Amino acid sequence: MSNVPGATRALAILQALGRAGSPMPAAAIAKKLGLPRSSTYHLLAAMELDGFVIHFPEEQRWGLGVSAFELGSAYLRHDPLERLARPLLARLVRDSEKKIAAVAQLGILQNSSKSTDVLYLAKELPHHPVTIVTEVGVRLPAHLTASGKAILCQLDSKQVRAMYAGTTTLVTRTGKGPATIKDLVSDLQIAKTNGFSFEESFVTEGYSSIAVSVINHLNMPVAALAMTFRAEDQTAETKEFLVALLQKAAAELSKRLGSH
Repeated sequence: MSNVPGATRALAILQALGRAGSPMPAAAIAKKLGLPRSSTYHLLAAMELDGFVIHFPEEQRWGLGVSAFELGSAYLRHDPLERLARPLLARLVRDSEKKIAAVAQLGILQNSSKSTDVLYLAKELPHHPVTIVTEVGVRLPAHLTASGKAILCQLDSKQVRAMYAGTTTLVTRTGKGPATIKDLVSDLQIAKTNGFSFEESFVTEGYSSIAVSVINHLNMPVAALAMTFRAEDQTAETKEFLVALLQKAAAELSKRLGSH
């Protein structure tokens, strides 16, 4: 591949890392693709700056970064994800109204050098309006939202820490929520164990959200289904009820995206 353009080499590296299924040493990448080691290191360094790869210094290995994850999410957003999710959002609202008025939402993770956010792609409103700030097209800090935590808890903790590298204090909207990366990782461990994430008054005072991740055919978290409702309306029973609805809907959407 000595005469192959740099862009093609970079894509080949992404494909190699994707197919490997786990981080690889730079030397192994170079050998697999027939590239000079020096060129491989230069390419990896450049790709790391834009978030396409992540370097794990203790292991001296490289893995796929969040920008590569975003490309996969962007592909799904162009049509299948939203289209497949909309009837499920409608069903969530219809079924939940038996016990509680809640807004159903579809969100994805968006990461850049400046922030890690959740972007809301679609929502379904109940007959009894619930005023929320998570409108379609709005981005909110992922660590404050149930949707963001539902996705983040499915990622490797090293990847999460890499996404927040250089961050010492996490922003808040209401003074509530994880204040440090350590707090966030602890929250994510709880969410992963429970099979859902929860926040109360982290985004908007007086409102709560529950979310469950959506997994694609590569076993990667590509989105989250969430329900937002007035905190005063929730009980242990309604919370359990919404979790069951969300887990069923997320499993159905995951299945439609090819997850087993």
